[in-house]
Amino acid sequence: MTHDTYVATGDMPWLNFGNGIDFKILRTSQETGAWSVLFRCAAGSSFNPHRHLAGGEYLMLKGTMQVRGGKEKGGVTAKAGDYGYEPNGVLHDETFFPEESELYFTNHGAIQFLTPDLKPDFVLDYALLEQLGQSAAKAA
Repeated sequence: MTHDTYVATGDMPWLNFGNGIDFKILRTSQETGAWSVLFRCAAGSSFNPHRHLAGGEYLMLKGTMQVRGGKEKGGVTAKAGDYGYEPNGVLHDETFFPEESELYFTNHGAIQFLTPDLKPDFVLDYALLEQLGQSAAKAA
């Protein structure tokens, strides 16, 4: 029998992602490699440079996200209520949160995070998220 997925996000603890960013794992899929999370980003926080190894999409729930320097620098400035799609292969050298922000994010595969000089650092995928979630549950 097929079952729905239901997650009471208010009952879940925030997990530390780093750089002033926390997350909650909503769903992971070994079958497709897709994963969905909520990100909570402190004012002044940012994601390190990264390359999408599959398409991803986001919905801004609160605050502002500046991608590739924001609209003023030819990138994107997403505000609460805005939706965005990020295709496979896109490189984000700068993703900055000028104010406290939250977003719902689904990626349809992995993301390769890079060092500031754009060298490979680590890969975020469904398996790593499952491992982080299990470690957090054991620690609680």
